[in-house]
Amino acid sequence: MEHRSSQSFRTFFPAALTMFILGWGGLALLFYSTEPTVWPRWGFYILWTLALTGTTLPVTWFLNLRFPSNPPAGEYVVMRQAIWFGVYGSTLAWLQLGHILTLWYILGLGLGLIAIEYLIRMRERSRWQPTLPPEIQPDDSQPTFPDA
Repeated sequence: MEHRSSQSFRTFFPAALTMFILGWGGLALLFYSTEPTVWPRWGFYILWTLALTGTTLPVTWFLNLRFPSNPPAGEYVVMRQAIWFGVYGSTLAWLQLGHILTLWYILGLGLGLIAIEYLIRMRERSRWQPTLPPEIQPDDSQPTFPDA
């Protein structure tokens, strides 16, 4: 039988809802009440990152649930993957502001972030050790190696 992560979305719901409301609500407030000067632009990037992260958090949770990995993706992995989407969107917006965004930048940045996440997951996979069931756990009262 395949091991499925028993995580429910309840652990992510408060964070996703908070980032969603602060991000999109802050962007609406920013668009309707400020002029495009330096500090509102920085606010835009921060709020845009929050909005995209809060929006994609349920998507990344569902994808990790639908396509389980070994080791199973924990809370930090799901949150990190959602943050990658926010950082990606903010970087694309920043490049578009300078009128230098092209298809090759979009693809290169996306593939670069996917490669970084793949390498991080590969490192986690190499360090992961499965927990043994209680009946197989070594007993601490017995010596771990025979006396000679």
